[in-house]
Amino acid sequence: MTIDIESKILDDLMQKIIAKKFKVGEKLPSENELSDQYRVPRTTVRRTLAKLEERGFIYSQRGIGRYVKNESFQVELNLNGRTSFTDKIKQSGHQLITKNLGCERMEFDEHIYNRLVANSEDSVYKISRLRFIQEEPIAIHTSYVNQRVCPDIQQDGSTIQSMFSYYRQLGYTNLINRNSLLSVTFPTLSEQQLLSCNSMEPLIMIESNCLDASSDKILEHTKVLYRSNKFKYNISRDS
Repeated sequence: MTIDIESKILDDLMQKIIAKKFKVGEKLPSENELSDQYRVPRTTVRRTLAKLEERGFIYSQRGIGRYVKNESFQVELNLNGRTSFTDKIKQSGHQLITKNLGCERMEFDEHIYNRLVANSEDSVYKISRLRFIQEEPIAIHTSYVNQRVCPDIQQDGSTIQSMFSYYRQLGYTNLINRNSLLSVTFPTLSEQQLLSCNSMEPLIMIESNCLDASSDKILEHTKVLYRSNKFKYNISRDS
């Protein structure tokens, strides 16, 4: 019964914020005021407000109160096509900053090796990049590359900003993504720290293979974690 009441209060407050009955930066009524308004115990209000904060609608200032957060910017992202993430963001007019998180040889992982059609004796390197827009972390890109395909990846990996650009430098100009899988997940502790998000913020995960269309050679397997509230996802085909 308590859970049902909390859900109704949460829904009511969310609708008021969405309808701008509470404006950005406006201080919400106190726990006592909301308790009287909804005729529920203060503890019920506190749990409801905690959920509202987890969902990113409000923020707290200790000892002062809770306030409506600024509206989150959203970037339209086409999930199909032959254009790199870097180029897509630049075309959208947003300034993208990429931080290379390093390159390391990974231990054998059957799933990754199978996607790369790699042998167990092959050396596969993991290259991770953290993406920022408007100085906010919005995505983690992780590329898995077989050294047999890219012999210098161990030396080059820690400096790469865009994998598509790197492959073009190697002479691969007809790049495509294939076998893409989309799912929803929740961040690990390290991902929370990198993306500045809480444990309950859902992430969109896309796994795919990048190939050279001319030779059908698999260049990498990619896993991307997107903050779900920072993007609008265009799933139509490129013209």
